Amino acid sequence: MNSDPYRDWVIENLAKPGKSQTGLANALGVHPSAMNKLVSGKRQLKTSEVARAAAYFGVAAPSAETRPALGGLVPVPVAGRAEAGMFREVDDLDQSDPVMLSLPPDEQFPNARQFAVDVSGDSMTDLKPRPILPGDRVICVAYEDVAHLVPLRDGMVVVVERTRDAGQFREWSVKQIELYQGRTEFHPRSTNAKHKPIVIDHDASADNGVAVEIIGLVRRIVNEVPLS
Repeated sequence: MNSDPYRDWVIENLAKPGKSQTGLANALGVHPSAMNKLVSGKRQLKTSEVARAAAYFGVAAPSAETRPALGGLVPVPVAGRAEAGMFREVDDLDQSDPVMLSLPPDEQFPNARQFAVDVSGDSMTDLKPRPILPGDRVICVAYEDVAHLVPLRDGMVVVVERTRDAGQFREWSVKQIELYQGRTEFHPRSTNAKHKPIVIDHDASADNGVAVEIIGLVRRIVNEVPLS
């Protein structure tokens, strides 16, 4: 597996007396299973979590500088599957080592973390000018890494995470943004009428206990051509 310096830093500090994955999860305000995913390489430590992790460990935070050498490749994890309407229990998600891709850094955001998501379902099959089809793999940059550079705007295609039951269940889906006065709407682009938009008023939290977060800005769509 390709090395993630934040992951290595977390594992090193978790080995210290009195430190545990559960304690770190409490310090970060996340479900303990998120720490299992971080240690196994299926989740990356968010920029906003680094300072809190450092405070829990009682150490200085590591450097966030990750610019690759010119012309080099960077490790990109296939982080999971996006399927509109499919909430999965976090503890049941695959805990094995993730598939890792070697890709060039994003030309526009060379310091942003990248991750890939495999797409299931037909919620984006009518996206223009290019549909996102079942079996496609979308390559994203972590939105929290570029949010200060790329404010939300109409037409932006993103990966949206919805969590419920205190983070125990999670849905990832690809949506296209529509902005209105006082609300943001995340729309499917499909001829299948079962797919509905996610509508968020002001504070980006749903009224039914479901938390919504943009985790990725879609930058590329790829697929493999079968040999036969």
